[in-house]
Amino acid sequence: MPDSVQRLLSRLSFRQLQVFLAVYQLRNYSKAGDQLGLTQPAVSSQVRQLEHALGHPVFEYVGRKLYCTAVGERLASCINIMFGELRSLQNELILMGSQVTGDLHISAVDTAHCVLPWLLPDFIKDHPGVQVHVRLVRRTEVLKRLQENVDHLAVMGMAPADRSLATLPFLDNELIPVVAPDHPVLACASPTIPQFLSAGLIVREEESGTRQALELWARQSRVSLEPVLQIDSNDGLKHAVMAGLGVTVLPRLTAISELNAGTLREVRLEGFPLRRSWCLGYLSEKQPTPAMKAFIDHIQTQIEPLETAFRNRGQLTF
Repeated sequence: MPDSVQRLLSRLSFRQLQVFLAVYQLRNYSKAGDQLGLTQPAVSSQVRQLEHALGHPVFEYVGRKLYCTAVGERLASCINIMFGELRSLQNELILMGSQVTGDLHISAVDTAHCVLPWLLPDFIKDHPGVQVHVRLVRRTEVLKRLQENVDHLAVMGMAPADRSLATLPFLDNELIPVVAPDHPVLACASPTIPQFLSAGLIVREEESGTRQALELWARQSRVSLEPVLQIDSNDGLKHAVMAGLGVTVLPRLTAISELNAGTLREVRLEGFPLRRSWCLGYLSEKQPTPAMKAFIDHIQTQIEPLETAFRNRGQLTF
């Protein structure tokens, strides 16, 4: 190692780099101090020591706004690489240990509220050191959060054709046509697809996986869809149908209670149910954390038990 590099390393500390990165990300000395549990003077002192070791300023004020210098930008890039390698090392060391720990962030499409809870109890029981965080959002937000590395994993009903995304199908997702119990289409012995679609089709928003699956079926079947109403939630669709506003296609799992209660009726149509899969998705190039890997392994070993559990609990009807 060159003497100049050794001298630089002898003058730098990880604490200085950590403080610099906090100021760099927050663009504020006080906020960086709050994040790190330091006073503003302590943060300023660490930054001054760092600048002295480098021989260059890393921040500058223009007016009353804090900016990063070119040297600071280069330093931030190096620190991110260094800290990334240390995180990988930490993950590998944890994997070598006997217990998986850490945070696991999972986002899920809003329709997955009827699926995701069933995936967690055994995992949490087997991995008490893992803190699981779940967020239910729209499909576009799920994909965005994955791409921006906010969440480790995602649960969705129709995975996009994206090479950057690895998917693990784990449960059938049946999409079924439903109507109100007194709908005229039920008077037909064998309702046809045109009869159903012309009865006032209500659909989800365009980015919804349910909507995309329905439109894909329509293209493949050379059927024209002419929705009369668009609603951005499955609960909204169910209530609209029960109120007599029209008909719709829903994931069976989201309508089990209403089907069992008789407030919704499934229509037997040729080509239905549309069969898709609930999938676990994650970035294929992402280095899995121990908690992330443990959850993927858990789902892989639980595919058959999950299907059996959903059948036994009356969650699925075939």
